[in-house]
Amino acid sequence: MKKNILIFILIGSQFVFSQELKEVEKLSSLCKVWGFLKYYHPNVAKGNFNWDEQLLNTLPKIIQSKTKEDISKVYLVWIESLGEIKKCGKCSDINEKESFNKNFNLTWIQDQTIFTSTLSEKLKYIENNRFQGKNNYVSTSNNGNIIIKNEVQYNNFEFPDTNYRLLSLFKYWNIIEYFFPYKYLTDQKWDDVLFEMIPKFKNAKNATEYQLRLLETVIKLDDTHANLYSNKIHDYFGRKYIPVKFNLIENKAVITGFYNDSLAKENDLRLGDILEKENENDVLKKMIETRKYVNGSNNNTKAKNYDFVIFNGSTDSIKITINRNGTKLLKTVGRYDEKKLNSQKEIIPEKFRLLGNNIGYINMGVLEMNDVEKMMDSFKSTKAIIIDFRNYPKFAPYLLARRFIKTEKEFAKLTEPDLSYPSKFNWKKTKTITPIHNQFYSGKIIILVNEETQSAAEYSTMMLQTGENTITIGSQTAGADGNISLAEFIGFKSYVSGLGVYYPDGTETQRKGVKIDIEVRPTIKGILEGKDEILEKAIELIEK
Repeated sequence: MKKNILIFILIGSQFVFSQELKEVEKLSSLCKVWGFLKYYHPNVAKGNFNWDEQLLNTLPKIIQSKTKEDISKVYLVWIESLGEIKKCGKCSDINEKESFNKNFNLTWIQDQTIFTSTLSEKLKYIENNRFQGKNNYVSTSNNGNIIIKNEVQYNNFEFPDTNYRLLSLFKYWNIIEYFFPYKYLTDQKWDDVLFEMIPKFKNAKNATEYQLRLLETVIKLDDTHANLYSNKIHDYFGRKYIPVKFNLIENKAVITGFYNDSLAKENDLRLGDILEKENENDVLKKMIETRKYVNGSNNNTKAKNYDFVIFNGSTDSIKITINRNGTKLLKTVGRYDEKKLNSQKEIIPEKFRLLGNNIGYINMGVLEMNDVEKMMDSFKSTKAIIIDFRNYPKFAPYLLARRFIKTEKEFAKLTEPDLSYPSKFNWKKTKTITPIHNQFYSGKIIILVNEETQSAAEYSTMMLQTGENTITIGSQTAGADGNISLAEFIGFKSYVSGLGVYYPDGTETQRKGVKIDIEVRPTIKGILEGKDEILEKAIELIEK
């Protein structure tokens, strides 16, 4: 009896051991092995091979393989063909104090459901003796973020064949896998993204569908910096737009501004109007349906980026149902191309001015560095300064921030990719700011922020937050800090956040945005009354 049980166990084990792999498992493993060898194998990282061609040649062999023994044999023969891997003497010299490892994960090379132990040992050997020179495919800028280089350039690849579509996905996936500083913060695990997108890339029926899959992959980074432009995608959503901006206010799509005042007036569209339907489609429901195509690190930022997805199209008009003070109005609203929308003469706001009650106000979107001395001289006797960062600055405000502190202050910690150990990052020296002697401004400083506060504006806000008497008010910022890097598919490019940016205490700014002391959001009532509720709150705080 015991002998029969033993035979049954052995047969069962053999069955599990040799079970046939699913196609998506095989293709996922190919993506990972190909990318790993590209950045880790000494002979590959030097650029000794046409690495795209190597993938295309290996792909059919992997598809034809059935079991992990079959697939591992293909990989072992492939690795053997790449040449000798010499022992790396300095690969074990790692300073863990300087290393940031939240993105690092090579546990997949030990996955015994996909790979044999022999292959896993070979991949681990390559990791331990990885390339240490100048990588052919990636370098870093002076700031430390990556520069992708020496990739094969493909022309007329709007809709490549299946294998090239997979190559496109694998190329992009591995750039993010090894060099995106915030991979660990995405809602969906990056491994799961690969599993999900492989069938979508394979089964794309035409150029538009394929390029939408590219966009969908980029959006999964949950990074306001990350977006993808293509003519097909632009045509799909439409190149004509209604003349108003809208945002989610109190969970309603509310007009908050105008791209063109005269066109908005011509169409009788007003601030505070609630946009409920476009044609017969519920606006909020359509926002949910199109969410996978709208970039943003957080919901607050995503909300403002629906502008070019919901109401645009190819026709000259669209029917919109509006709720105005409780009255439902069905309007036929004109749609216009970008040239027409931008035809209105831009009104440049004041760079700085004195408000009532001896309060200074700065618009950082238009202030220039050479204005600082004159401005601070005019503000020297004010009791407070309001610094409006609900925009994108023209310069990094070191000259301002240095007047608001008495002693040296740390304001940011940064991580940069470690090209000697891809997927690991290193902490850079903490960023500090020093005071300007005899120029300390002793009044209150209030910084205004919202979803328009992005990237350089967020970094600048962190700098100014070191001030002795500083308060930040407003709503969640864009959550996309640090320099940008280029990540490529075949024929299509996307920018992503390239450096990790943190407060000195280690708090992320990515996705979260900058720290806010007092949260203030616009209300529908305030918009209808033409109020700037965040600015009004700042003045109220100063008066108290």
